[in-house]
Amino acid sequence: MTTFTKLMKEIDALPGNLHQTDFLLTWEKSVDELRKILAVAEALRRLRQDNRSTRCFDSGLAVSIFRDQSTRTRFSFFSAANLLGLGVQDLDETRSQIAHGETVRETANMISFFTEVIGIRDDIFLGAGHAYMKQVAAAVEEGFKAGVLEQRPCLVNLQSDIDHPTQSMADLMHLIRHFGSAENLRGKKIAMTWAYSPSYGKPLSVPQGVIGLMTRFGMEVVLAHPEGYRLIPDVVSKAGVFAKENGGSFRVAGSMEEAFADADVVYPKSWAPYQVMEKRTELLRADDTAGLKELEKSCLAQNAEFKSWECTEAKMKLTRGGRALYMHCLPADISGVSCAAGEVGAGVFERYRIPTYIQAGFKPYIIAAVMLTSRFEDPVKVLRALKRRGRPRMGF
Repeated sequence: MTTFTKLMKEIDALPGNLHQTDFLLTWEKSVDELRKILAVAEALRRLRQDNRSTRCFDSGLAVSIFRDQSTRTRFSFFSAANLLGLGVQDLDETRSQIAHGETVRETANMISFFTEVIGIRDDIFLGAGHAYMKQVAAAVEEGFKAGVLEQRPCLVNLQSDIDHPTQSMADLMHLIRHFGSAENLRGKKIAMTWAYSPSYGKPLSVPQGVIGLMTRFGMEVVLAHPEGYRLIPDVVSKAGVFAKENGGSFRVAGSMEEAFADADVVYPKSWAPYQVMEKRTELLRADDTAGLKELEKSCLAQNAEFKSWECTEAKMKLTRGGRALYMHCLPADISGVSCAAGEVGAGVFERYRIPTYIQAGFKPYIIAAVMLTSRFEDPVKVLRALKRRGRPRMGF
């Protein structure tokens, strides 16, 4: 039995229906539904490697709304849409009618006439990004039911204030490939730790996404951060519940060294304190420029107290056999390279630089799998038809 055939049987056997659903938070999906997305992503990857065209759309748009800067996720979304045959249109809000009073309900419908998927990044305002995505979802649902839209576009969270689901799913796909299977992740220890950065205001969604997802696959998850750098309490609580439900473990540590001890995977990543992000949202909404500058100054000073929170060669030696897998969502703050002092030592990062690029390379397949499963009721039928059609991706 070929690997592709095994994947088809696996997808077919997994319960859950992703058709006509949005992908906003990983914990809104069952573990089986997440496994289905992973299997579809792997099937698409294999078809592309075999030079098979995976274009299952003859027309239609994938619309992106990026309210924050992006390189990897932006191009992953564009690549995923192209892989499936969708055209891409990026909504530049500065060039739209939003400045003239166009409402979210109106904008959502006007960009959705031939649109199959809408991808949104909105991670700047704590308490607002996820809410905005839900508002867009409600608007296109209303438009579809009222007959304004011929189809109801599905929404994909490309990073919110709460979760970064396509990133954490790409991380999970990377771990599965590294350790051989999802089952092999059980009992593996992953250290999701804060790390020093000379910049300010990095979102909480990556560490929250990691602890919210890896606990559901039986991993031993340790979250470590200095005092005062906590995440959204509700998400931390969920991680504890997920660990109990899925045979893993979850705990919070007060030092990077404790988290790294005997770890199989380390994920050192800077983020802003929860309270700082709350305050930042208040100041941004009030357009308080002076207040924002003062907050940044105090936050950077607070960060500087914890420069020892760096992923160094010495700390890597504390991991299991000194050979833990280093992960990062990129771009990393590399000491002596991109900054004087940062999240990771230059030697450590260089040793894992190519693996982090490979990690990033799974994201287009995850996004494409989310698109395919949300738009087609029977993904196995689609994938089998693409393989049977045998149209080359390039060449004749």
